[in-house]
Parts: sequence; structure tokens; C-alpha cells
Amino acid sequence: MSNFDDCEEENDADNGAEPLKYGFDCIEWLPPLTNTNDSPTLPSHQDQVEVLPLLPLCGIVYPPNTEHVLDVTEPAYLQMYNDILKNDTKRFVVTMCHPEQESTFAKVGVVYELKELKEIRGDAAEDPIKYICNHEVTGRVLLNRILNPEALMSGDTYLRVEGTIFGEADMEAIEEGDSHSQDESKTSTGSSKSLMDPTPSLFYEEERRLQESFKLLVDKQHELDEDVMFNSSQNLCVASGKGENSLWNTVRLWQSFIEERLGGIQNEMQREFQKKVIAFLEQGEGLEEFDLPSTVDFDDLPPSLQQEVDHHQQRMQVELRPLLLESSLTVQKMLETKDHKARLELLCIFINNERKRLEAKSALKRMFAGLSKTVLTEENAHVLELQDNISRLLEEEYKKKDQEILLMDEPNSFQ
Repeated sequence: MSNFDDCEEENDADNGAEPLKYGFDCIEWLPPLTNTNDSPTLPSHQDQVEVLPLLPLCGIVYPPNTEHVLDVTEPAYLQMYNDILKNDTKRFVVTMCHPEQESTFAKVGVVYELKELKEIRGDAAEDPIKYICNHEVTGRVLLNRILNPEALMSGDTYLRVEGTIFGEADMEAIEEGDSHSQDESKTSTGSSKSLMDPTPSLFYEEERRLQESFKLLVDKQHELDEDVMFNSSQNLCVASGKGENSLWNTVRLWQSFIEERLGGIQNEMQREFQKKVIAFLEQGEGLEEFDLPSTVDFDDLPPSLQQEVDHHQQRMQVELRPLLLESSLTVQKMLETKDHKARLELLCIFINNERKRLEAKSALKRMFAGLSKTVLTEENAHVLELQDNISRLLEEEYKKKDQEILLMDEPNSFQ
């Protein structure tokens, strides 16, 4: 049995309906690199192994079938782009860095194919050169070993990796020769498999369940009038392979959904703090609205408000971190799946968990709506204060526990 299958079975047994339960530990990582040439070697398939440049990125994970721009200024990676242009491969591997363990990379990465490169030079000769590069993510790659781990410490050149690239064929087909997955990859056209399709795909039931789960989620979002929600007419892409109806586009759309929620929470917290600063300037400094400065120095704030600034920053880190992790870990888990069926089932779990979060939120709102109608007397006036405190605490818990979601950048995907 392969390392990938070991990981899959362990996650199924331990995580159940919570694929991200163990945070970074739910991801498969290469052994930490050392400043030696004895990088551990994982089992590989020599007829499909390639040696490619490696660009580790922290906090950024994108699925296949997407395009992304990178700004490159480090000399080692400027050289990497020069090399892939010179040898006309125009490809390199991008994999996720472990945010807490130094020199540790995810076992499964993606292949970036360079589409366009623009060189930006400053006016002065000594100004650094910058490359602005547009890429397409064309597939996944299983990293077998890092060939030059010493480059990570020296920084003189870029890392090179020996890995097995997966195109339309899935990991299951390549690692085990599974005929079922091979048939899937051969017959996949990327065409949409709607519920009305008279010739449904091999995974019709899984695709149908995903469609239904998504519809229930969208209905709940609109019922609660969420700040970030999908359009009620949103079509879910569920097809295997590439193309505009590929499930990978849905994975990217789900990731965009998380990023939208993250931005909304961040903006809300910023506005909340800005109100406190404005109140201080208007009341403490006696300024009128039209006299308010555009910027305020930290040292000019009173000690109490300086403490508020520190508290605000700490609160943002605590409350936004789960969504930041979710954005990257969700896609990484999808990259690790061995076939189309596993991806459908995993995404269905993420969607169902988000719907359950909203259902719990709805139940709490109904409970407190009933409480607010209670006639308050002097004896129970403290109930109102208690209600406000609990509501605030629960709202903080919502934000802390927002974990399991993602889907394609397209107009009108969200309202």
C-alpha cells in the first residue's frame, strides 16, 4: 500500500466528518530538510519521475485549472525563471511550507506553467530587477525527494525536486494501476454532468449529493441573509478532469468564499476599532467631524486606547487565524485526494459542515429573539445585560470555529 493510501485511511478513521480537525497534522509533510545531501527518498515511479525547480510558498495553495501571478525579486528565483525559459520547460513545482516547522514542505504540490513574464527595471542601474509572471496551474505532483537541500540554507540557488506529476490521471491510477481510475481519466472530457444528463458519469451519485448539499447551503445562506453568500442560481461544477466545468473550479470558488468571509470579518473588526478612535478624537480632543485627521500616531493615543490597539491586534490574530488556515488547508486536502470520487465526498463534507454552522447560528438567533421579548422588571433587568454578553461571546465563538469550506473566481458568484 502506498504512502498516499496510508494517509487517506488514517484521515478517514481519525477525522470522520472533520477533515481539518487536527490542523496542520492532517496534511502529509516531507521530513524536515537538513543542510546535507541525504534528503529522504520516498517511493517513486521511475518511468514517471521528473526533476523540476521547487518554489515553496507559505500560506498560498491553489488548485489545478487556475491562473496566478507572482512577483519575483529574489536572485535565486530570478535565476530559476531564466533557466526554465532557457531550457524551454517553463514549468516548476509549488508546494506549501509548514508554517510552524522550519524547512518542512507538503508532500503534494502543484505544477506551475509559465505563460507570460514581464521584466521590470528601476530607473537607476543599481535598482533591483523584478519579474511579474503569470502562470497556469496544470496538475499535481507527489514530491519524492529534494535533490539539493543545502540550497535552502545558502540561498545561492533554488531547490530542485524529484517528483511524480499527475495530469488527468489520478494518484490512484498511477500508484496502483487502478483500472477504475484510469477509465475515469480517459473518459473525462470536463463537460458538465448535470442531474438531467441521460449518460451520467461513473460518480453520478456523489455528484448528485454534492449538488444537493450545495443547494441546501445556499438556501440557508439566503434565509439568514449572510454577508457573504452564493447566488441562488449558482451552478456547481462537478465534472472530473479539466475544463470550465471541472470540479477543481468549484474548489477554487469555495476557497474564494472563505477569503470573502475572511475579508468581511476583518473589515468589520477594523470598523469597530475605528469608531472607538473617532469617539476619542471627538470627545477627548473636542474635534468636529470635519476636523478629524486622516491618520493618528499610536503615541498620541491615551494609554487605555493603546491597550485597545494591542487587544485589537491580538483579537484579529485569534479570530482570523482559523479562516486563514482553512483557506490553505482545505485546498491542500483536496490536492491529496486520490481520485475524483474522494474529492466529491470531501467537498461535500466541507459544504455540509458550513451549513451545520449556519443552522446552529440560526437556532441561537431564534433563542435570543424569544428572550428579547421577555418583559423585564427591576428583578430581572440583569437578563438583558447577560443576553448582550452571551451574544457577544457566541459571536466570537462563531468566528473562532469557522472551519471547513471552499469554490472558482467568476463574476456574480457571491452576493
